[in-house]
Amino acid sequence: MDSVTSVLGGPGSYPISAVIIAQDDEIRIAKAIQSCRLFADEVVVIDGGSKDGTVELSESLNCRVFVNPWPGYAKQREFGVERAVHDWVFLIDTDEIVSDELAANILERKKVLTDPTAAYSIYRIGDFLGRWLNHGEYLVRLYNRKQYGILNSLVHERPEVSEERTVRLNGTLWHQGFRSINDHVMRFNKYTDLEAQSAYLSGKPFRLSRLLVRPPARFVQQYFVHGLFKKGISGFAVAVFWVMYEFMVGFKHYELNHSAKLAQHNAEGQAEPEKKGERSYAVQ
Repeated sequence: MDSVTSVLGGPGSYPISAVIIAQDDEIRIAKAIQSCRLFADEVVVIDGGSKDGTVELSESLNCRVFVNPWPGYAKQREFGVERAVHDWVFLIDTDEIVSDELAANILERKKVLTDPTAAYSIYRIGDFLGRWLNHGEYLVRLYNRKQYGILNSLVHERPEVSEERTVRLNGTLWHQGFRSINDHVMRFNKYTDLEAQSAYLSGKPFRLSRLLVRPPARFVQQYFVHGLFKKGISGFAVAVFWVMYEFMVGFKHYELNHSAKLAQHNAEGQAEPEKKGERSYAVQ
């Protein structure tokens, strides 16, 4: 479908394309799309090959929908940005909802997007076991695609914008990422795979100190510094999951390094008899 919902474009207003990457999330994508309607001049949905009704639902909501077999987070995000009509793009996921305050703030901001080198970060708060958590994070989600690309990383992809070029917007991006404990464990397994692979491919050495220091430090950070102790069992669970996350990344990083060294050792062991055989044959 190639129709465009243009709600607020016109003189004195810089148009914005909202870009969503999706995969089998018909249950939640409608709320994400609708939360952008106040400020977005179009909504672009990039589907990785959903087997549910994600594509059909997005089309029924008048989005521009493209199906692209999943190439990874960064490449899929970039694929969507490239297909946007407008240069100012707003990135959102299917499990996120723009608050009314944030939508109104972006709407006002449309009138003054005169500096293409500026980028805008948004405060995102997640939920867990039915409770919203206290501590969120600022993420760059509104920027000009002619100025910045997407960081090509296996996980935690983001626009490559320096901190000094970012402006914080008022309002909240609600992240409804929790589905179930089972789903959370499966996603942690996937994300820790990607983070360990990223560390390995970048040449970072495995350090035992990471396993000894980072997991307990992460628990202290989340549970005490970020105030998750105020959230009862939900907060405690999140802090424990972060400990698990750090352990899994560390052990998987070790496994990748160990496997590479073992493969190299085996290859060298196989090559040695061949070299000896060649020398023996030459003597004869």
